[in-house]
Amino acid sequence: MKPLIAGLLCYALAAPFTFAQQQGIAPEMPAGSKAVQPYRPPVVPPTRVADSTRIAALVKGGKLYLTLQDAIALALENNVDLEVSRYSESTLTWRLRRAEAGGSLPGVPSGSSQVSGVTSGQGVLGSQAAAGVSGGGGNGGGAGGGGTTISQVGPTVQTYDPVVQESTTFSHKSLPQANSTQAGSVLVQNQRAYSASIQQGLVTGGSATLSYSNRYLNENAPTDVLNPSYGTSVSLSVRQNLLQGFGKRLNERNIEVARLNLGMNDLNFHTQVTTVVNNVVNAYWSLASAYDDLKAKDAAFSTAKTFLDENKQRLELGALAAADIPSSENQVAQAKQNLINSQTAIIQRQITLKNLISRTGTVNAEIVPLDQISIPEKDDLEPVRTLVETAYKNRSDLLASKENLHVNDVSGLGTANGIKPTLLAFTTLSQSGLGGTARVVKGQSPPDAYFVGGLGTALGQVFRRNFPTESVGAFFSANVNNRQAQADLGIDQLQTRQQELSYQKALKQAQVDISNSIVALKQARVRYDAAKENRILSEQLLTAEQEKYKLGESTPYNVLVQQRDLVTAKSNELAALVSYQNARTSLDQTLGLTLEAHNVNLSEAKAAKVARESVAPAK
Repeated sequence: MKPLIAGLLCYALAAPFTFAQQQGIAPEMPAGSKAVQPYRPPVVPPTRVADSTRIAALVKGGKLYLTLQDAIALALENNVDLEVSRYSESTLTWRLRRAEAGGSLPGVPSGSSQVSGVTSGQGVLGSQAAAGVSGGGGNGGGAGGGGTTISQVGPTVQTYDPVVQESTTFSHKSLPQANSTQAGSVLVQNQRAYSASIQQGLVTGGSATLSYSNRYLNENAPTDVLNPSYGTSVSLSVRQNLLQGFGKRLNERNIEVARLNLGMNDLNFHTQVTTVVNNVVNAYWSLASAYDDLKAKDAAFSTAKTFLDENKQRLELGALAAADIPSSENQVAQAKQNLINSQTAIIQRQITLKNLISRTGTVNAEIVPLDQISIPEKDDLEPVRTLVETAYKNRSDLLASKENLHVNDVSGLGTANGIKPTLLAFTTLSQSGLGGTARVVKGQSPPDAYFVGGLGTALGQVFRRNFPTESVGAFFSANVNNRQAQADLGIDQLQTRQQELSYQKALKQAQVDISNSIVALKQARVRYDAAKENRILSEQLLTAEQEKYKLGESTPYNVLVQQRDLVTAKSNELAALVSYQNARTSLDQTLGLTLEAHNVNLSEAKAAKVARESVAPAK
């Protein structure tokens, strides 16, 4: 018995320190808070609202010069959505710590209560309680901890953090006595009661409680042969579920789920980074194409204005009719309107990109893209089957969905176990001691010398187990129809099957998306090649028409038509170029290769600090 008590005490005292050594500490948690500062509140740093210094390094002459890699680096450091996602890991770390602490078991006592009575056989009231009668004050106390009622056991997780409780009570009582034989008409007591306990939940589905109590009593009863006296007791209670709530894996299911969720955080963060990078790439190329479109529209405006000036000179020389001037002026007006629209598009697309690469979104500098869209000579695409296998291996969203199925299996352990009836075994081992100062009472025999002494005498009796009490028992409870537990399990299993089908649907959809992306990429290349040839032809036709016009073999109308056709051809070529780039980006995302394609390091994204330096161009 003594080695068991000593072992439980050592474990309960060492458990918090062992826990701190084995588990990681979240970044927001004060250092040492698990081991030596469990009541110090955690400190979460304030949110970061300022942009990184990389933006300032890229601003020159009031303009923000960006390569695509610089834009991605700024997004990894400053994007608000990524900053929100970074909190997930710390949140999940706290959830894991909460799961490792377990939870309370309703209906099971804490193992400690305030002690204000006296032990059996101690003083007048203790003697009456031991004899099975009630004294004058009715305020006697038994040695037990009160009638415990087990209201629920089941699969509720135990509390794994040791709980230490201590209670101290000082009291002075004056109790009128109807029977004055033992204590006269008034019984006056001075009491000091101390109690302490350590309770530890067990991963097998039970709990152990070690309790200690000591009662000091000094009273005015002339019949007391021990006064003052000490009554002590030590008890060990163990409860264990044998059906519902039994099993290590069952009782650690919340911990395992929390660990799985923490492990999936990298996958979810990978998905978020992929989305942000994809948005930045599309926004960057959209802005770059807008600048190219602006150049084309500006060239068209200059061409139309030059043609109008030439026509006015011809009009002054009498080589052109006045009726041909309005069409040239209309061409200039349309070209100017197209130029304004292009300038407006640049402003709007800059706002979109700034919102992705800045926390504040208030970057005042004009963004100047330095990279241009380029199309490789050919697309070296692997077979669809190989690309599908690549997606299955690299798509973080598919991998997370697969892990979620595992999480559901672990969570379902509790629902499956809940269908069992409740069977609880419990045992209590206790020992008591009594000691006090001997008093000579006329007409009564002196006290047994074995009880004469102080607190040391009582404790010696306890640890020698002179007065042991042992009890063992079982509690059983079963729901006759058990419909609620069966329904919960049935619903849980059906939901699991639905999620399995959803995962298979996601795999099938990935195959469809890959096929569509490949088709879109091939079509985008064909459209670009056609648009490029059409633009070259339009340039040749315009040049020829202008030469014919100079020789007097054409009309202003024919030249204007060719100018409009060239503007349309350039716009179509630029749109086809952007469509190809978007198709390439979409294919990378479908295959789960976005980060690899753009040299994104996930660790740097987590830290919101990209290692590569960014420098504004020298020009």
